[in-house]
Amino acid sequence: MHFRHGNRAEGSPPAAPGSRSLAATAAALAARLGAITGGDHGGDRRGERSGERSGERSGGRTADRGDRAGGHDGDPGDDRGGDDPDLLRAVLAAAPVGVAVLDEGMRWQYLNPAFTTATGLRRADLLGRAAEATAFAGAVATLRRVLADGRDREHATGGPDGAGHPVPPGLRVRYRPLRHAGRTTGVIVVVLDDPDPVREQLRELEQARARLALLDAAAERIGTTLDIGTTCTELAAFAVPGLADLAVVDVLPPEAEPARSGRGASQRLHRAAVRSVQSLTPALADLARPGESIRHREGSAAARSLAGGIAVLAEPGPEDSCPAGTASLLVLPLAARGRPVGLLTLGRTAATPPFTADEAALLGDLAARAATGIDNARRYSRSQGIALELQRALLSEPGNPHQNLALASRYLPSGTSSVVGGDWYETVRLPFGRTLLAMGDVMGHGVEAAVDMSHYRSALRDIAGMDLPPHRILRQLDTVISADDSARPATCLLALADPGRGRWTLSSAGHLPPALITPDRRTELLRIPTGPPLGTGLGGYEQTTHPLDPGQTLLLYTDGLVERRGEDIDASLDRLAALCLPATGDLDDLLDAVLHALVPPPSSAAEDDIALLAARARPR
Repeated sequence: MHFRHGNRAEGSPPAAPGSRSLAATAAALAARLGAITGGDHGGDRRGERSGERSGERSGGRTADRGDRAGGHDGDPGDDRGGDDPDLLRAVLAAAPVGVAVLDEGMRWQYLNPAFTTATGLRRADLLGRAAEATAFAGAVATLRRVLADGRDREHATGGPDGAGHPVPPGLRVRYRPLRHAGRTTGVIVVVLDDPDPVREQLRELEQARARLALLDAAAERIGTTLDIGTTCTELAAFAVPGLADLAVVDVLPPEAEPARSGRGASQRLHRAAVRSVQSLTPALADLARPGESIRHREGSAAARSLAGGIAVLAEPGPEDSCPAGTASLLVLPLAARGRPVGLLTLGRTAATPPFTADEAALLGDLAARAATGIDNARRYSRSQGIALELQRALLSEPGNPHQNLALASRYLPSGTSSVVGGDWYETVRLPFGRTLLAMGDVMGHGVEAAVDMSHYRSALRDIAGMDLPPHRILRQLDTVISADDSARPATCLLALADPGRGRWTLSSAGHLPPALITPDRRTELLRIPTGPPLGTGLGGYEQTTHPLDPGQTLLLYTDGLVERRGEDIDASLDRLAALCLPATGDLDDLLDAVLHALVPPPSSAAEDDIALLAARARPR
């Protein structure tokens, strides 16, 4: 998408009354330039670049057509340096009136920056191309008449006249013969942009429409998730190639403080996304890649933008970190809720018009909208990290078992927005070489479930210290929890390991059966009498025993491992039983194999928390 802009800028002096026509002056300069261009449709790029930096158009009204003088048409500089090519190029490039030159074959040979600004066309749309193959195809007949009879003519643009980009309607364009050495060698095209109030209002309405359309499209494509990396990638993809040839998104670490004035270069940022057009792709190897940290050099456009919280429009310098081939830079601060969150750096090559102040304002609105999405993702990541640390603090590593038992555990939060859950596990060391294993799941999610989970674990430790059998531990635990009206119910599975006697003693309060993994055999789900969940006050728990053989592994788990929405629980358990799991080797490898086989990929994350606890008797 390319943006067209108004032709006026603050600080440009209006034409003085009675002064010769600015259009005539520019045309006379172009006439002298005819001998210089000589078919070189590149013109003097250095002068044009200077004009693009400083040549914003005047707010004054161009002089009347009748201001043309006799044979010279207001020829300036007849006696002082008028034939100096560098002077003519510099003046023409800085002229606030759009001027272009076509040769005898009606091919575009030169255009100054004001011409591209007024018409909204790029240099690549015109230079070296025949008029009939561009947006000025509708003026070909006029051009031929000017070449034939050498008389000036005017024409008002009417919109998309040809194959190139559309020209804004209503622009007054004057076509004048270019004479050199006594013959007509081409046509001078001068844009006479009268400050028509109606057209100015239409232009402002068009700019407002473009702004709303841009922000509406951005709202649909940027911030579709609460992941920082995804949001920044969406922003870069939205900018390239429609708005820029290069887009780089850098974000401040969540714990970073706002940059102090003049110290932007000292801020370390995290590169979140990079995207470019194909011509710049090879040069991206010299830049920091997504995932790496970066410090922008002192004095660079990025450092100035970060330190001052302002948009910086500049040509790339040696201190700027941008790929070779970048001709124009626009660095926009990303700020939300009064705090900086990062930077958006946009770049364009020489084949694309450089950024303008109008575009900087428009893209600044885009950056502000995107910054809100990035900040939302940062806040979510921060709260998610805090919640996960809380969960891990509450769900500490299992207690120290006896040397005759090897343990491994794992906890995975759900893929939902509520990270803190009620899944828990515990081990209690008992006399005579026995170890009590517990796996529980408090109903619901959130901080309340985590607090209840901590309550269950504390009560279990106290009751297990009385050295009761598993079913009586559950009965006592149910009595304690049901006395608290605010406590949530929970399922629980107890497994008492007694390697000395070679047996497991198991009891369940509404929990899923454990899995027994034995070498050279299928995974077996043990049948255990199941009582009601804890906290109901109903009691009625029973226990059963099972041989504890060397080499066997008992796996305790919560329902998040197997349950799937819309699927019968028996089908979920059959999927677990059908797994061929490594019965020997490290227990952590076993847990990795279980999760790899049963946990959905990140694109469809688990709907519930998952807790795993594996135990295996050590050989004597």
